[in-house]
Amino acid sequence: MRITISGPPGSGKTTVAKFLAQTLGYTLICGGDIFRKMAEEHRMDVVAFSKYAENHWEIDREVDNRIVKLAKSMDNIVIDSRLSGWMLHLNNIPAFKVYIDASLKTRAERIWKREDGDLAIIFKNVKIREESEKRRYKEIYGIDFEDLSVYDLVVDSNNLTPEEVVSWIVEAMGCGEKN
Repeated sequence: MRITISGPPGSGKTTVAKFLAQTLGYTLICGGDIFRKMAEEHRMDVVAFSKYAENHWEIDREVDNRIVKLAKSMDNIVIDSRLSGWMLHLNNIPAFKVYIDASLKTRAERIWKREDGDLAIIFKNVKIREESEKRRYKEIYGIDFEDLSVYDLVVDSNNLTPEEVVSWIVEAMGCGEKN
């Protein structure tokens, strides 16, 4: 089975994807790791690279093409990527698609806890990055990132632990009971 975990920055999708892959014994594919590595290769931080990618669509296309290629060639995988649900949907690749969300405040605080720094700057950068990505997804693929109709499960992670989110996912997939 293929499982996609999508959502905005700081929603908890990467933590949940790692825990879910470990729980199920599946391989984990992280689109964010690919994007961050490409940012480093271009000697940019993620915010600057997101702005750069607005005018260089080959960046998003490369990340997404790698994910689609891996999804076509593998089974028993968890794919952590903002657009993984949409990419598999658009390419008719069967998957259980999950969208994880949380308030902007919660997401900024989570990023701050993991990266440290100034919370106000992180809050601002999350908003900038999110708007940049929404514009690119619309322009490149015609995707409205806020359209959640392609997802099998939408989870609000504001007040849930990663373990609780994984429990919801496993139950929704019919693989077990929610705790």
